[in-house]
Amino acid sequence: MPALDPDDRRAAEWWRGAAIYQIYPRSFQDTNGDGVGDLPGITAHLSHVAGLGVDAIWISPFFPSPMKDFGYDVSNYRDVDPTFGTLADFDRLVVEAHRLGLRVLIDQVLSHSSDQHAWFKESRLNRTNDKADWYVWADARPDGSPPNNWQSVFGGSAWSWEPRRRQYFLHNFLESQPDLNFHHEPVQAQLLEEVRFWMERGVDGFRFDACNFHFHDKRLRNNPPARPGKVELTSVREGNPYGLQIHRYDKSRPENLGFLQRLRTLMNEFGAMSVGEVGDEGALATMAEYSAHGDKLHMAYGFSLFTEEFSAERIRSVVQEFEKHIRRGGGWGCWSLSNHDCVRVVTRWGKGVDDPAFAKLLVAMLGSLRGSFCIYQGEELGLPEGEVPFDRLIDPYGIAFWPDYKGRDGCRTPMPWTPERPRGGFSAVEPWLPMSPGHLDRSVATQAADPDSVLRFYRRFLPWRKASEALCRGTIHFYKTAEPILALRREAGAGAEGHLPQAGPKGAAQGVRREGEEGQERLLAVFNLSPNPVQYTLPAPVQPLEGHGLDAGRLNGRDLHLPPWGGFFGRLA
Repeated sequence: MPALDPDDRRAAEWWRGAAIYQIYPRSFQDTNGDGVGDLPGITAHLSHVAGLGVDAIWISPFFPSPMKDFGYDVSNYRDVDPTFGTLADFDRLVVEAHRLGLRVLIDQVLSHSSDQHAWFKESRLNRTNDKADWYVWADARPDGSPPNNWQSVFGGSAWSWEPRRRQYFLHNFLESQPDLNFHHEPVQAQLLEEVRFWMERGVDGFRFDACNFHFHDKRLRNNPPARPGKVELTSVREGNPYGLQIHRYDKSRPENLGFLQRLRTLMNEFGAMSVGEVGDEGALATMAEYSAHGDKLHMAYGFSLFTEEFSAERIRSVVQEFEKHIRRGGGWGCWSLSNHDCVRVVTRWGKGVDDPAFAKLLVAMLGSLRGSFCIYQGEELGLPEGEVPFDRLIDPYGIAFWPDYKGRDGCRTPMPWTPERPRGGFSAVEPWLPMSPGHLDRSVATQAADPDSVLRFYRRFLPWRKASEALCRGTIHFYKTAEPILALRREAGAGAEGHLPQAGPKGAAQGVRREGEEGQERLLAVFNLSPNPVQYTLPAPVQPLEGHGLDAGRLNGRDLHLPPWGGFFGRLA
């Protein structure tokens, strides 16, 4: 990948169709021997990431924090926690990423801070200090109970009592993560300055965590009870009372649109981009609303594919519903199959499958959907969920809901760089979470030497996909198919609706038209989402495409015979 030209790396709309690699710093690479990953460790392995053919990295929080929620509880928005290094380390990371042609996105957690942030320490002292209104405070009800029925995502009331103010404060997550009061103008203004700080250091964009939690209902109205079977709870564990409400008043409030517009105006000054995480019962509609009309978020990211259900119907219905919501406003989605908060997709959807072809199929399918997409570290190795015994659990969410839910530690175990036991090249000492023994045989070094590995497939498929205007930015149409077949058409160029790029990368893989070439590109993609061979009659004659690396089976006329976990790409006339 060529280095980024300083005058070009913020080129408009590079993010449409981009592949973004998520890095969880604690688990990527330890360089200082404390068992925890750090920023120099990320820098040391950026060549591995660039070699995959991705466009950008997204780094989970590395700011100063008491680590009650492992960095998503920020105590200083403008520095680096000593666990991860220094601001100078971060600056060196950005320089190296840009040299390798990678853009840098960082997490911004604006909806709440740590209770150790100086702002909250002052705010909780009394009702008259300069920061008194910076957080969400409310009086108790006459009987001393919390102001309303709002629940925390982590279980239990979203309100905690502060005796010095004789008031409750709101925390949509842990008690140690008090919610900032976005109805108070100085809070909005200050948070915009925190974002500006990082753009001035060369950051190319942001992943805004929990961005639909910014505002709450000023009247503090009670949430209504959930309608069983009608509320999407893909990010909430069974047994958590949070799922028993429709979250009408504690998040996704209309006032948030104005703040997102202010964010966009600021980011436009620097040519930076944004992807907002949306956790909501109506996530797809909210994702569309937040990315509509080009004046708020560039794109939005939700949990609709983080389900236990793995089927063509599920994938097709999610994308089709989102497409329906964006018809008027022209929003843009960002899809993912895993992240640092959910069971790894190979385990969640595979349910015991131990076949490299399955992991290959997943990224090919993900990269064929309309939108941008995120790859979580380790997916390029086909890593299953890590093994973490109860006595090594750290995640407060998992500890609280054990044994029904084991928490998020299993997806956060260290990256295996080498097959060497017991720590796989991650650290010279025992890591903060145990290296999963089953991951060592799937290490980067092992797979780099195997031409049929999942890693080598990523290195082949992602550049092949990037050369296709249709796959990166074209329209999408799904064919009606029976399980386990997922079939879709991607189309770009003359006559195709939707956004088209102005220019594309130099070079293209065999059989795929370069971005910016004249004419129309119409591709057919067919995926077998099962461990059994299947036959599918193509909807039209096609010219098979090569170079993508999937096992495309056998085509006889229009009869396609796909092997287990096989996938086919063809050019439509």
